[in-house]
Amino acid sequence: MESTWCKSSYSDDQSGNCVEVTETDCRAATVSVRDSKAPAGPMLTLASAAFSVFADWAATGAG
Repeated sequence: MESTWCKSSYSDDQSGNCVEVTETDCRAATVSVRDSKAPAGPMLTLASAAFSVFADWAATGAG
């Protein structure tokens, strides 16, 4: 089954900062992150709980 990638609301076409995320495997509770400019390139896969901690941290502006 093909994953549906969602582009970050902070991504734009002008700055070159483009990140997409997808739920990789709902049974394994994982999330993958990739550079939307290089969709065939590498992706980082995290446990959903770890991704939630990261996203909360990034939303504080600490990232």
